[in-house]
Amino acid sequence: MVKKYKTMEKLNFQKIIEELISPLNPKEKEVILRRFGLEKKERETLEAIGKDFGICRERVRQIQNKAFEKMKERLKDYKEILEKAKVLLEKAGGVKKEEDFLFEIGGEEYQNHFYFMLKLDGSLFRFPGNDQFFACWAVDEKTFKEHQSFIKKLIKKLEEIKKPVKLDEILEFFPMKKEILEAKIKTSKLIGKNEDGLYGLKEWPEINPRGIRDKIFIALKKIGKPLHFKEIAVVISHPNDHTVHNELIKDPRFVLVGRGIYALREWGYFPGEVKDVILKTLQRAGRPMTKEEIINEVTRQRLVKKSTILMNLSNRRLFKRDENGRYFPVQEI
Repeated sequence: MVKKYKTMEKLNFQKIIEELISPLNPKEKEVILRRFGLEKKERETLEAIGKDFGICRERVRQIQNKAFEKMKERLKDYKEILEKAKVLLEKAGGVKKEEDFLFEIGGEEYQNHFYFMLKLDGSLFRFPGNDQFFACWAVDEKTFKEHQSFIKKLIKKLEEIKKPVKLDEILEFFPMKKEILEAKIKTSKLIGKNEDGLYGLKEWPEINPRGIRDKIFIALKKIGKPLHFKEIAVVISHPNDHTVHNELIKDPRFVLVGRGIYALREWGYFPGEVKDVILKTLQRAGRPMTKEEIINEVTRQRLVKKSTILMNLSNRRLFKRDENGRYFPVQEI
């Protein structure tokens, strides 16, 4: 007779397991208890158990399979639990990260017990995980393959956007229930969420910062304007501003635009001294430029005085003037 359960929280998993393994002989019980971590937290491998028994891993597998055959009939009494588990998967869009799925039913203490019941039942599909996905459970294999295809499309879209986005922005491209999208994203090892609740690729520093330089990068992006290295140190809560300065110097993502002031290269700033900026400005223009034009362009790139620009422009080894008083480079950069 199938047993009825009003709530999953009141399940006595310990008693359920005892009933399921009751038809097993002592060796079969030990294999099952150790393989699925039903007495200890850790699940043991076929090799580890076989070594203790003095048998090969394949023999341990055979014992496990025989034990499963004996327990299958008794599992019918607990079909309602497995049906509720399937409903939870369906509400999540058909796929759920194993860690979350097991916790939702088994809580902190009985995740291994619930995992054992799922394996014994065999009606739901388990993906063991790889370099792109965490271990997952799905209503069936077809659903999981469709899920993999969706995650690939989502990653491609994030690569096109090139910046972290809110969940609502993703929903504009992929309409579905918010809780389903969240469950799907959690299965991916390549997509993450930062402390501001924005989603993006885990390789992005805005999502998964690694070290001081990434923290500086994120801080400047948030503020959106150049800052002095001492101000940056305050923003990222670093106690040593000289260390921050050294990291800024080493990283090509940052450009010195004034005395101790740094900006992001991706904002359109290019590296070099004032003379290099003048040369680059003339090269980009592809024509001689007036003094005023050069000053206007260079001050967009560097926080320097007009006199500093004029002093560099007077370097005859680098710049010449034509008959109209316009400047051009002596040689290409």
